[in-house]
This record gives sequence, structure tokens and C-alpha cells, in this order.
Amino acid sequence: MDEVVVTATRVATPLTDLLADVSIIDRAQLEQAGMQSLIDVLANLPGVQVSSNGSYRSNSGVFLRGATSSQTILLINGVRVGSATSGGYSLENLPLDRIERVEVLRGAAAALYGPDAVGGVIQVFTREPQEGLRRSASVGAGTDGQRKLGASLQGQTGDWGYSLGATHERAKGINVKLPGASGFNPDTDGFKFSSLDASLRYRVNAQHAVSAQVLFSDGEYDFDGAPLPNPLRLNAATARAVAHPRLQQQVLKWTADWTADWTSTLTYGRSRDVSVNRYWRIADGAPAGASRFNTTRTQLVWQNDIRWGRDTLSLIAEQREDEVDSTTLYTVSARTVRGLAASYAMRGQDWDGLATVRHDRNSQFGSFNTWALSAGYKLSPSLRLVGSMGTTFQAPSFNQLYFPGFGNPELTPQKGRAHEVGLRYQQGPTRASAVLYRNRVEGFITPSTNVQSDLAVLEGVTLTWDQSWDATALSVSYDYADPRLKPSNDRVVRVARHVLRTQVSHRQGPWQSFAELRLSSDREDTLWPGRVRLPGYGVLNVGATYHIRPNLSLQARLNNLTDKTYSLANGFTTPGRNLFVSLNWND
Repeated sequence: MDEVVVTATRVATPLTDLLADVSIIDRAQLEQAGMQSLIDVLANLPGVQVSSNGSYRSNSGVFLRGATSSQTILLINGVRVGSATSGGYSLENLPLDRIERVEVLRGAAAALYGPDAVGGVIQVFTREPQEGLRRSASVGAGTDGQRKLGASLQGQTGDWGYSLGATHERAKGINVKLPGASGFNPDTDGFKFSSLDASLRYRVNAQHAVSAQVLFSDGEYDFDGAPLPNPLRLNAATARAVAHPRLQQQVLKWTADWTADWTSTLTYGRSRDVSVNRYWRIADGAPAGASRFNTTRTQLVWQNDIRWGRDTLSLIAEQREDEVDSTTLYTVSARTVRGLAASYAMRGQDWDGLATVRHDRNSQFGSFNTWALSAGYKLSPSLRLVGSMGTTFQAPSFNQLYFPGFGNPELTPQKGRAHEVGLRYQQGPTRASAVLYRNRVEGFITPSTNVQSDLAVLEGVTLTWDQSWDATALSVSYDYADPRLKPSNDRVVRVARHVLRTQVSHRQGPWQSFAELRLSSDREDTLWPGRVRLPGYGVLNVGATYHIRPNLSLQARLNNLTDKTYSLANGFTTPGRNLFVSLNWND
């Protein structure tokens, strides 16, 4: 059966019919990841690069086609989450055990999803009710004090479906900073994370269904830093600094099939992104200060999908409200965005098309319009030509506007125009694609410096090849990315020009083995008042799973096999060679 994708058009669409550039991370890939974070898994996808501030589960960022984290939207179960102060989100907080699948849409998507979708959209779907009764449990341990414990229950009884799961992870970790780096503290920076999620679904009748989903993720990790203000006059070497990220989300959904060709979905979501830092004096444990940057976000979305034959008209109305609660005083601490959108998907024998228009009103920056056009043509039964163009809009975050000593209330919204063209080939077990893209963003704001350039040109090429031979599967991708700021022609920081990824897996009886290789060229980062070059690197991960019984398996994963030392952000290290072994049971 064709794999179905939701994120590309906001309507369930077979993967083979998509016009957009999309990758899917399914449950099997997530189970193979061991104790890695979602940010590590995303790093293996084409068109995606990541940055990391050191140890396991440290603060991280993602770049889609050179666009920053604040220029990419994160959805969980169809509802947008993240921080209104930083403009980003904490992917490292999401437990892989509790994720059913991930869809990554590369390319400008503001017409479909609203402001900030400059580089694309990442959508996470948590575990859902299943037919019958399914139970699972896992326990694992590894180097650097890694520990993991998880359990879940999924099922369906009559018209009721349910899912419940919990995960706890922790590690002693490593030192997040390189010796000699600014703010270096020669300690070990560990972490611990716990999560709980639940889903309940009720089929009222053949036409109506309601569901409720909740997700709680509570974390803690050490980092090197000092408080501000600093009454005890500490520095990174004399202070213990601990971050307490937390994510809480509740989603209510009502789906109605009014006719055979008209489906309506009403979704209400509320999320709370909590970021609290606490500090103590190492010598005697005296409290040295705390800071918080919390965002409460509520969203209401009403979507109507009307089908005419193979075509679909989607009408969308949504409202999002962000409220900031912080120890830092912001001139403005709330924002409302209301949007109306219409998209029409055309599906013909040889031609396919998608047209989208959208109008949004931002309570701070007024009204703006975005649009997108996509088309595909079958050159042959196995070869397809696709292309798209569209516009984007992104308002500055609260930090960019108002943070003391950093913000600039004179910043203006970033406006973009994106184009891409690609070829896709599929014949039996062979898939290949080539995509050429260019995204011009006027008034680009560099996150690390808050400097607004006249223009940023995010352009590049992505090549992919997927092949399977019975029990063996191979996936290869190459990215050339050269995002530049104008008129200086400086590179966008933390983005490598060349990245090559290779993944191979093989099944033999009860064994399944795999290997992942990522080769990256150098990148630049900020080093006030100039820049620094971060050398290129190569990382090899290997692993194997042995099925002791059909419902019991033992998995071992060895990351960074060659113990390569490299950095994805100036001054910060990354984990060296590390092993994680887990025992997994399900019925």
C-alpha cells in the first residue's frame, strides 16, 4: 500500500502523488535509533542540518535548506508548539519511544501553515490507539551513564480507542564545552527526562468522531554558564547551571463526515513551552539566581475538505494566541495571529497541481498575504517533473524585538519568495530524486547577532537514491547548501556546504544490522567580533538487533565508532564513541 502523508497538503495524500519534497521517519526507524534524540534522527535526513550545544539532550537547533529553527514550524499532532521568545522549539525534549512517525516538509510552506514556515515544517505524531490490544516495554543502558525505561499500552474496545505510555531517560553525560572555550567549566553535564502521553478516541457514529491527546515532557540538563543578574559574582567555573525545559500539550479534535465528499475537522490545542534556568554556587550550594522564559500557546483550527472526483478544495480558518511569562520584562508579551486559507489540489492523468492562498493578520504587524503554486508532470510512468513557487512572511520574535541589550524594536518582518524544481524517479524498489531550490528572504535576521541584512539567498541542491534488494536496503543523499547574506556575501552560520549521508540495513534470520555514515564539510560560526571556522567531520554509527523471540529483541547501537571529535557550534563539543544496549518486548 502507498504510504500516506498529511503534512505536505494538510490532507492525507499518497507519497507517490506528492508534489512537495517530503521525508518520513517511521516507527521502525525510530526503534532503531536507540537512545538518540529526535534531533539526531533528523540529522540523517536529506536537506536537514543540525547544531548542538554539547552533551546528550543539550539545546539544539535544526536547519531546513539553510533556514534556521525559528524559520521552521514544529507541529505535534497537528498543533503548533514552540517558544514565542526565541522563536524556536526544543526537539531534544521529545521522547522517541512516544512518537509514532515524523513527517518533514522541505520548502516554503507559509501559504499552508502560516507565518514562519520559511524553510519548511516538521510534524510529529505521537502514539495512537491500535486495533486489539498492544503492550510494550523496554529497558536499556549505555556508556556515559545512559539509562532508559519505557512502557506503553494501546488498544481498541468497541467505539473506544486508547493509548498510554511513559518514558524515563537519564545520563551522567559529558562536558558540554571544549577546553579553552569561553565559559568553560571542567565538570560533567548530565541530563534526565521523563514523559507521559495519552490518547483517547471515541467513534460517536459512522460520521462523527472525537479524540483527546495529552503530552507531558519534563527535563533537566546541566550546562556551563553564570546567572544574570549575578549577585554572588560567579562565573561558569564557580556556578552550577541547570536548565529545566518542559513541554505540556493538550489537543481536542472533532472530525465530521457531513457527506461522502465533505469532511470537517475542528481542532483545539493548548501548549506550554517552559524554559527555566537555575544557578547555585558550587562551593556551598547557595542559590545564585533563576530565569524563566515560558510561552503559553492556544490554537483553534477549523478545516473543511471538499472533494470533486480526484480534486480536493480545502478551506481553513485558524487563530493562534501566544502569551509570554518571563523574568525578563518585555515591552509586549502577547501576540495574536488570525488566518484564512484556501487550497485546491488537482489530480489528473499526467498533470497534478496545488494552488494555495492565505491571508493572516498579526496583532503587532498588521495584515499580509501569502500564496503558493505547485505542479507535477509525468514524463514517463517512472519519471516525474515537479516544481513550485511561493511567498513567506515571518515576524520577529519577542527576543529579537525586546530582549534587553539585544532586541531591536525597529526590526521589520522578513518576507521571502521561494522557487524549486525537481525530478523524481520510481521504478520497483528504486527511488531517486534531484531538487534544485532558491529562497530569497528580504530583511533576513541572523539569530545569533540580531542583525537584519538586506537579503538572504538560501539556495542549494538535494540528491537522493533509495534502493532495496530483498533483505538489504540502501539510502544515499547528498546536499549542497550555500545560504548567503547580502550585501556582505557572508555564509549563514552553522550550515555546511556539503553533506553526504549513507544508510544501509540488512536482515538475516533473526538478525538485523545497520550502519549510518555522515560526512560533512566545514561550517562557520560567530566569534565576536568576527567568525570562526568549524572543521568538517565524518561520523559512523553501527548497530544490530537480535530477535530472541517474535516479541522479544535485544538491540545494540554504537555511535561515533571512530571516536571522532567535532563541533556543531562554536566552543561546544559532541559525544564521542558511545554504546547503548536495550531489551525490548511487545505483544
